[in-house]
Amino acid sequence: MKKDYYEVLGISKNSTINEIKKAYRKLAIKYHPDKNLSDKNRAEEKFKEAAEAYEVLSNSEKRERYDKFGHSGIRGGSSSTSGMNMEDIFTNFGDIFSDAFGDNFTGFGFSKSNRNKKIKGSDLRIKVKLTLEEIYNGVEKKIKVKRLRVANGIKFKTCSSCNGTGQIVRITNTILGRMQTASQCYVCSGTGKNIKNIPYGANKYGLIKKEELVTIKIPRGLTEGIQLKIQEKGNDAPFNGISGDLIVLIKEIPHSNLKREGNNLHYDLYISFSDAILGASKEIPTINGKARIKIVSGTQSGKTLRLKNKGLPNIDGYGHGSLLIHINVWTPKKINEEQKKFFETMRKNDNFIPHPENLEKSFFDRVREMFS
Repeated sequence: MKKDYYEVLGISKNSTINEIKKAYRKLAIKYHPDKNLSDKNRAEEKFKEAAEAYEVLSNSEKRERYDKFGHSGIRGGSSSTSGMNMEDIFTNFGDIFSDAFGDNFTGFGFSKSNRNKKIKGSDLRIKVKLTLEEIYNGVEKKIKVKRLRVANGIKFKTCSSCNGTGQIVRITNTILGRMQTASQCYVCSGTGKNIKNIPYGANKYGLIKKEELVTIKIPRGLTEGIQLKIQEKGNDAPFNGISGDLIVLIKEIPHSNLKREGNNLHYDLYISFSDAILGASKEIPTINGKARIKIVSGTQSGKTLRLKNKGLPNIDGYGHGSLLIHINVWTPKKINEEQKKFFETMRKNDNFIPHPENLEKSFFDRVREMFS
């Protein structure tokens, strides 16, 4: 049966994260195999036992499950440190040792070679403007991009400063044992290679700027401000590294008639008094053509009609927004004498005096409904 993790580290159940770190660091130094050569196997077992306890108790979520369910609550009683060797443990938890021994601490006699390190090139950023129609349908754009590319004819040689390892290693004897520190080679940037020849026009890293036509597939339903990442279409990296990414920032071109709000579209429709009183049939623009709607007799100004699935598609591919048509009854600014007499006659007519019914929604009700 496994020991209680708190017992392994010699701490109480209400210990803070700093107390957990301190206890683990103390045990890791005590049971490091390099300091226990007479009983190396037992020391390594104790070392791994402490690492497993730390891995669980230093994680708030795992610690909560462990406190409730014990070992059975941690992935069936096993920790992710199970099966790790000593080097893996130092790689995963080396941050708590760097507090005491510096950022370049790699373990007592353990180090992971930096040979063949891959450098990543820098990212490029561009803006792409899209119409609402392009956002609705999705589009493929071909954009000219100036990228740093590896020049033709580049040749490499082994870095003489680190002998191709990518690291400058220093070993110091301390009271705790042999302490090994490693830092990235400043000559080759950790790649273990230097450029043997630099072609004409290239920079010191063997990169030269070239214009390239990049194809960008833009999915449907994007919103302004979204960034697309086109992998490895940024600047090349020196020493045969990994190219950076091309970051595409989406900008939206305003539509002449339709206004966007999320996946919904809005359209202001102006009708006359006659159309509002008698009713009418009106043609309105949509994102992919036109539609005809019916204005019923007695339509009030401010009424909103909704055409479902006539908005923009959801970016996740499920459904569309709506097209909201806002009715505005147009009041003429000038009328002739005949028209003036007619409305004077109608001024006191009971049919022309406002009688809002309870079913009529107020402006605030309509706004609340629109955003719900």
